[in-house]
Amino acid sequence: MKATFLTLLRGLLPGCALALAAATAQAQLAIEITGAGANRLPVAIAAFEGEAALPRPVTDVVKADLERSGLFKLIELGPTPQGYDAQVNLPGVRSRGADALAVGSVVTTGNGRYEVRVRLYDTPKQAALGVQAMTMSPAQYRTTGHRIADFIYEKLTGEPGVFSTRIAYVLKSGPRYELQVADADGSNAQTALASKEPIISPAWSPDGTRLAYVSFESKKPVVYVHSLATGQRNVAANFKGSNSAPAWSPDGRRLAVVLTKDGQSQLYAVNADGSGVQRLASSAGIDTEPAWSPDGAWIYFTSDRGGSPQIYRIPSSGGDAQRVTFEGSYNVSPRPAPDGSNLVYVSRNGGRFQVTMMDLNSRQTQILTDSSKDESPSFAPNGRMILYATEIGGRGVLAAVSSDGRVKQRLSVQSGDVREPAWGPQPRN
Repeated sequence: MKATFLTLLRGLLPGCALALAAATAQAQLAIEITGAGANRLPVAIAAFEGEAALPRPVTDVVKADLERSGLFKLIELGPTPQGYDAQVNLPGVRSRGADALAVGSVVTTGNGRYEVRVRLYDTPKQAALGVQAMTMSPAQYRTTGHRIADFIYEKLTGEPGVFSTRIAYVLKSGPRYELQVADADGSNAQTALASKEPIISPAWSPDGTRLAYVSFESKKPVVYVHSLATGQRNVAANFKGSNSAPAWSPDGRRLAVVLTKDGQSQLYAVNADGSGVQRLASSAGIDTEPAWSPDGAWIYFTSDRGGSPQIYRIPSSGGDAQRVTFEGSYNVSPRPAPDGSNLVYVSRNGGRFQVTMMDLNSRQTQILTDSSKDESPSFAPNGRMILYATEIGGRGVLAAVSSDGRVKQRLSVQSGDVREPAWGPQPRN
């Protein structure tokens, strides 16, 4: 096996993991915006009437979410609250340069609960675009802010927002590894699993309730499926040799995995409970890093069967492989876009490993990042951003880039390496 291809299997090391009840992590991800999109939409978010009763203003969360997206320019209106039913001076807000305005009210409903009501206006048309109402406890101000930001994003772009989604990643601090789950903005990090040895390859179930991952408590790589609500888990793959790289089928019933039980690393499918193992492909090379197409028809994967690491696909029921990438000598870690139109992966370009996008219809490619040690790309559920791991100053950090390469973010903690990101699905109400 070629040395460069060994990076695909870097996590296959002996280890030991300890399951923990979810506990608030000490290290929160901090987000730095390193690039913004052109022609950002100017939006004003007025202070909500009554939000002073909350631990922090819910509008702080809304503003931070919209700013972080790189698609909006915030127009400040000052500290005066504007309620849901207020008579709004839309021409005045428009004169300040805002094309949209959000106002809202936070009203107590008793028993420590509040109702939040939001109204969004189109200022050029001087018309309401929509309203939203929800109930919350004071501790849920961040969750509520994310939902409001999603509402505004969808009304103004026509696409679902992803501010209410979650991400999973592995934090290494000293000898300790933690599988963490956090809000999409890096806040509210919780530790689902901790270990003195590596944890790798977290993958979200389509309904967002479970994570599949590889742990090493049996002194070998074993694939587990972990319920985030209960902390309970089951073994999904523990065969002879290594068990790695789990990927969920779109219906959440099956996992594609990489096993060495019959020799070299090859692709198999198993039920989420570990039953029904099925070999999907055979090759003289190493097949790894499977990912299902959104319609469930194909499984994309990395293989060196042609001599160098390239991306292939096979029917999800098994069969002959079709090569997908032809440019360059090193293309790995394929992840199809949620709508199936594009494929993101890591390519080597002049010695730099960078996130690259391919249009699956035209086969045109575009390098999206300017870093040099990118790994593990993962699409946001609306397909507009890609989360990935990279290295800056010798430390592992997470970063995100928009699908057009214009918007860039960096997520890091003050101490420790952050790796192995996975962006979760849209929450189901």
